[in-house]
Amino acid sequence: PNYFLIANNQMLQVEEARQHPKEVVPRNVHQGEQIAYVLHTSGTTGLPKIVKVPHTCIVPNIIHLRSLFQMSPDDVVFLASPLTFDPSVVEMFLALSSGACLLMVPSAVKRMPGRLAHVLFRRNMTTVLQATPTLLRQFGGRALKEEVLSAGSSLRVLALGGEACPSPVVLRSWRQEGNKTHIYNLYGTTEVSCWACCYELPNSFLASDSTEDASVPLGKSLMGTVVEVRDERGCLVTEGEGQVFIGGQERVCLLDDESIVVKGTMRATGDWVVVRDSHLYYLGRKDRLVKRHGQRVHLDNLQQAVESLPVVDACASRNVSSTECQERHVHGSSDALVLQELSQLLPNHSLPDTVLLVPALPLTNHGMVSMEKLMRTYERHRGVSGDHAAWGDMDTARATLQSLWKDYLGLAADAVVMEDAHFILSGGDSLQALRLFDYITVTMGMTSAGLLEVILDGSFADVLKHVTSMTHHGRIQTSNKRQHEGSTSGIPPKKYHTKVTSNIVSERNTTGSSYLATPADGYNQALGLRVLWRSDTGRCVDASPVLLVHPDQARVFIGSHSHRLQALDLSSGEVVWERVLGDRIESSAAITSCGNLVVVGCYDGQVYFLCVDSGDTWWIFETGDAVKSSPGIDPHTGLVIIGSHDGHVYALDPLAKCCVWKHHCGGGAVFSSPCLHSSPRLLYSATLGGQLRCLRPVSTGHSLDVPLFSSPACSETCVCIGSVSGHITALSHDGHKLWDFHTDGPVFSSPSNEVFLCGSHDCSVYCLNTADGSLLWQFQTTGKVYSSPFVFDGTPWGRSTLVALTTTDGTVWVLDVEQGALRASLSLPGELFSSPVVWGRTIVVGCRNDYVYCLDLTGSKEQKKTSLSTRD
Repeated sequence: PNYFLIANNQMLQVEEARQHPKEVVPRNVHQGEQIAYVLHTSGTTGLPKIVKVPHTCIVPNIIHLRSLFQMSPDDVVFLASPLTFDPSVVEMFLALSSGACLLMVPSAVKRMPGRLAHVLFRRNMTTVLQATPTLLRQFGGRALKEEVLSAGSSLRVLALGGEACPSPVVLRSWRQEGNKTHIYNLYGTTEVSCWACCYELPNSFLASDSTEDASVPLGKSLMGTVVEVRDERGCLVTEGEGQVFIGGQERVCLLDDESIVVKGTMRATGDWVVVRDSHLYYLGRKDRLVKRHGQRVHLDNLQQAVESLPVVDACASRNVSSTECQERHVHGSSDALVLQELSQLLPNHSLPDTVLLVPALPLTNHGMVSMEKLMRTYERHRGVSGDHAAWGDMDTARATLQSLWKDYLGLAADAVVMEDAHFILSGGDSLQALRLFDYITVTMGMTSAGLLEVILDGSFADVLKHVTSMTHHGRIQTSNKRQHEGSTSGIPPKKYHTKVTSNIVSERNTTGSSYLATPADGYNQALGLRVLWRSDTGRCVDASPVLLVHPDQARVFIGSHSHRLQALDLSSGEVVWERVLGDRIESSAAITSCGNLVVVGCYDGQVYFLCVDSGDTWWIFETGDAVKSSPGIDPHTGLVIIGSHDGHVYALDPLAKCCVWKHHCGGGAVFSSPCLHSSPRLLYSATLGGQLRCLRPVSTGHSLDVPLFSSPACSETCVCIGSVSGHITALSHDGHKLWDFHTDGPVFSSPSNEVFLCGSHDCSVYCLNTADGSLLWQFQTTGKVYSSPFVFDGTPWGRSTLVALTTTDGTVWVLDVEQGALRASLSLPGELFSSPVVWGRTIVVGCRNDYVYCLDLTGSKEQKKTSLSTRD
């Protein structure tokens, strides 16, 4: 919707009167003079409309609500609604007409629930909040109870509107005992802007444990507003069900091309209610009342029933055909559990046919649930669980692949996908390629060892040919590891084990005797992990953290998809400063040798040099394409070495603010990080074109013929790297292959330097003998290992050496390096592509649920795997 003020409306009316002096306008006709604002509705709940709102329509709303909320100059009103949503007018003028403070927050902060709660209730002590229930739920259960509606909350007034009010059971679950916030249910439509009814929930209503009151009344009519309920014949309803009509002598807006409207006009809302004991209870929109098996079902009532379940944070319902209802909700433990609990609350004809679990409900700009986005999710889910034969013929396969190609690259629906289009060069990245690979293998019910390589390195025509050849020629194998994207892992949880080869310290053993570590000998978790703090970045975090430690302080620097680079205090997680850069950040940051600058690459193709203390810009260097490579620092010269998707590696002098040299790496984007080795002095880089290059002291190259996302690791005798073909290869410094180790999945993980450890998408981490590539031990996890292992001293815990790593199912693992035995693990509520960093007893890692986590590695004797609840 678009929102604008009409400044010259009265002048136009005067001119019209001068041109037509004989025309007389009846007194009971509303002409729309003194229009306050114009809205263009989106048509979410009907046809799109132009709504012209007179001052006489909106002013009574503000006057009455100001009185109900007992506004004073001491209040702080949060401008929660965008200016395209008419509740924003109420928020602005509630504050301005009362002499109160109007708190305006950047849109980016509104998308970070943790940060927003801090700004509203710790920094600014907000007293009045008007919001949709969906927007309020974004804070999460823990923040709602501990900050928004805590016993000591500054919030006096919480006004919920724009959607059906949550049930009393849900509202009670959000409040901390002793909370004194007044909660209101607002109801209205844009066609009679803004609110029509208001109901204040009594304290006794909120304090009661009764479950008899299933819904909240709409409340009494606001000043100047007439609310009627009529049945399908247009007769007034005093008891029973009917449609809501809203109007009033002055509460009239002009719609679309209307220039006049009779005063007292009543507008149909399309909302269905039941009148009971003079109270109106919302049932849902008229078009959301459906018949199933001959019985009427109210989808909004069904939605409220689902949201009342303890295992569900939020829900949206949709009728997808004449016989199907479909729910989507957040953080449900399983669809079977939801259905089982619903069967205790609802009659059989109201039970949904499909329950689909999603990580979060997508929102519109107005803070309401986006049903359009949810339906796309549902259609994809239905396609996954449908007939695998959808790929059967060439035309169907082409159409399906084109749709997926555009979807995963974020292209417009009418975009043309050329036969020679390249996924990476079209704007894709490794993570998107992996998701496309997983989706194809799931929908086909099969997998192929070469499909990912083709997506990464081939054209659209190559991918199509590969997919159809899998179908037609049977070059497939049944996949028992790949599952739908919503699954946590292809391996059942806690079925991890360590395969150990004997004499791992003193003796090279290419064959070696091996055994599986059992709970008696290998599963001996002598350590524990717990969350110290987490910090909201606004979008998912794929970058890995970098720590800068001084005697008196330690800071964490990390970027995210929200375009932000944050500096966090390691001890508390508080934001010291943050900078919004030109695009999202997947590159991990680095600290220059002088210790005064933090450097990071960005998707906008630029390399940013910022002051570590303030985040102020020192220098910006522009490359020819996105920078996803993490910078390396040459300790001898202080030069910053970094790669770019333009195929070059750059050597940058931050003090002189100049590029000392750049080198083209032989073909393909440079995704991985450069490897600098001090003795001998060597510099290696790798490309998505399969080139492993030694750039210093002389330029030499070796082609592995497959994309290299893994960063090279050096020792005195060799350089090692993983590839998407599943191989981990070691080359001598003069370019001769020393050994080659094969895993059962693509290798995106980068080998560790101290001890040769590397992860694979086959859900394993490997410890290899660097001399000959023989396997020392293998630890099987519950998810794919995308991250790089971090080796650290285990002396504080009575161990010689430990290693921390993460898996994409959200698990952080700590292993004993000597035998690969599990020492600690913790599940976080999101995918983990970020590599962990360890300092002292703390582990810092980014998560795809938008947070950065700091974990404490303790000496706990707890033997079980700890889990962090996703409902916080």
